[in-house]
Amino acid sequence: MSRPSPVPAGPAADARAGLPESDTPAFDRLAHAVLASSSAPLGPLLRAQLPGTAGVQWLRHEGLPPTTRPSALTAAQWRSLFDCWTRTSRAPSAGAPRAGRGGRPSTHGHAPGAAAIPRWGQ
Repeated sequence: MSRPSPVPAGPAADARAGLPESDTPAFDRLAHAVLASSSAPLGPLLRAQLPGTAGVQWLRHEGLPPTTRPSALTAAQWRSLFDCWTRTSRAPSAGAPRAGRGGRPSTHGHAPGAAAIPRWGQ
């Protein structure tokens, strides 16, 4: 598995410098995902990176409109975004209870456990 290269110089790199060494690979993944489309507005970019409404709530908390470009973020906002991302995007641990039923999706077009009425003898 390859590691993403460090983020280029700027506010994102400044925020990365203040993180513990163990967090830098995760920060690099987030920064590269957000900076890959540096001309795109943050609203849709965060929707792809943060679950549910976490991206919208983060933008509101930081006082940023959804049309803000990633290049406009300060080092403090990058750090805040990373903190939000790590709180909301962590994969569940092996001992954590799973949400939902899991397993394969229904292949017969009905909800799990449901079935169509048989048409025998018609």
